[in-house]
Amino acid sequence: MLDRTQPDPNQSAGDVASTGVPEHVTDDKPQGWRPLNWLKRAGQFFFALSFSSLTRRIVSLNLAGLVALVASILYLSQFRAGLIDARAQSLLVQAEIIAGAIAASATVQTNAITIDPDRLLDLKPGETYGGSDEYSPLDFPINPERVAPVLRTLISPTKTRARIYDPNGSLLLDSRNLENVLRYDLPPPAEKPGIVERGMVAVRTWLNRGDLPLYRELGPENGNGYAEVGDALQGQKRSMVRVNARGEVIVSVAVPVLRSRAIHGALMLSTQGDDIDQMVTAERLAILKVGGVAAAVMIMLSLLLASTIAGPVRRLADSAERVRRRIKARIEIPDFTRRRDEIGHLSGALRDMTSALYSRIEAIEMFAADVAHELKNPLTSLRSAVETLPLARNENSRARLLEVIEHDVKRLDRLISDISDASRLDAELQRQDAIPVDLRRLLTTLASVANETKLGHDVAVETRFEGRGPTDTFSVMGHDSRLGQVISNLLSNAQSFSEAGSKVRLTCRRVRGEIEIVVDDDGPGIRDDALERIFERFYTDRPHQGFGQNSGLGLSISKQIVDAHGGRIWAENRPGPLDAEGAPTVSGARFVVRLPAL
Repeated sequence: MLDRTQPDPNQSAGDVASTGVPEHVTDDKPQGWRPLNWLKRAGQFFFALSFSSLTRRIVSLNLAGLVALVASILYLSQFRAGLIDARAQSLLVQAEIIAGAIAASATVQTNAITIDPDRLLDLKPGETYGGSDEYSPLDFPINPERVAPVLRTLISPTKTRARIYDPNGSLLLDSRNLENVLRYDLPPPAEKPGIVERGMVAVRTWLNRGDLPLYRELGPENGNGYAEVGDALQGQKRSMVRVNARGEVIVSVAVPVLRSRAIHGALMLSTQGDDIDQMVTAERLAILKVGGVAAAVMIMLSLLLASTIAGPVRRLADSAERVRRRIKARIEIPDFTRRRDEIGHLSGALRDMTSALYSRIEAIEMFAADVAHELKNPLTSLRSAVETLPLARNENSRARLLEVIEHDVKRLDRLISDISDASRLDAELQRQDAIPVDLRRLLTTLASVANETKLGHDVAVETRFEGRGPTDTFSVMGHDSRLGQVISNLLSNAQSFSEAGSKVRLTCRRVRGEIEIVVDDDGPGIRDDALERIFERFYTDRPHQGFGQNSGLGLSISKQIVDAHGGRIWAENRPGPLDAEGAPTVSGARFVVRLPAL
């Protein structure tokens, strides 16, 4: 046995400190070093956490959910849709105002009719003058010279592009071509865009495109190619949302230019390439900032969560590894049972398992020591007898020595058989599944066998079941063969201490949630100092028998079997009548077994 008051030479300094030994540490560093030490320890802690598989999984899963949420917000932003709708409505209002201004002041004079003298000479008899070849007397075309100043004045502050088409869909005027009007779309790239720029364009196109059509620049004679311009020339207002090749959103509206309910042309207003995208980008940057802050908070919370999971699990794993290596005589598993979660349950299970393991190891060590001690006695006696046998001078001495040898051999055989049975007991109880055992039938059968065999004693066994009726069940979960071994051992033990002609009483009753089995005899009883010791291995108290007639393992095996079934066994003396001096007497011994009932 190890002296647990002495430190283990293989024990590390950290282990010695954990055992409660005072540790005197001198720190010569100034006080200013302590914050640095704390930062260093915090860094080591988070560094250790970062390399934990469980921590990486927790952080990755939490960040994956946040990234998916932010990506869905960026892709399905309601702000972008509302911004586009608001921009389209504002462009419609602007287009109506500008179209009204053009119709009011940017057409040809309406109080004069243009007459061509040359055509008057070409008129035939009965033919009337129908004006010029292009226009009827009531058709007043849009004058680009008058439109340009008005368009310049109204378009410049709006940062939009205006195009005016005639009734045939031909371009009359484009605000991009007006002098002193700023151009807001980006100039064409001088060289092929790089990988980064192409990647940004691809991402922006993916975010903005959706189901929107692609915007293409049509020629000046193809105004009807724009659906909104075609509808405007038919007298309807319409707006369109498209995406250009750079992934920028283009919102365009077209309204008819009306005067006296006549359509003189169409006005098309469209946003510049990065007009809406700047606002959308600003909104997305704000979302990304919020997502970044949320990600930082989530990483910190994930690390804290991981520290409450991965840290205790790592400590439990390290302790289990030390238990396997047996670095110290006894390793204590960290106690997290105060936590009402799976970690606490795991800690409690590991502590119970380790305690049971150490108890089993100590029991095996003690059993091995007891076996060695018990085997050494008959072997020593046998050796002495064998060594003395050649020196015997007569037949009587030789016969006595042979009797000693035979007795010691039988004793060794009995010890080895009982030791083998005791060593197999735990393994058999663990391998076999527990089944319901009917104690009424089991006890009746064992009593009948004991009455028939008597086991060398003329002592009968009387069985009694106490209950409300004969149909009451006395069932427990267990192994019938091992429970039968316990009862047989108790009956044999009671018969061996009883006088010939007496009885051993076997009683079975239900006590609340347990089944109680009582074995009473009329023997001399048990000494008070032996009531607990009789269940120890190799202990025997049989003064009426010769030395070595009993191995002392019967009651120990019985207690081991009862404990494995979750029950209890104890011994007591049955009180008898008072003697002449008024002192209590003993009527016999009583063994009580209680097992959990079904």
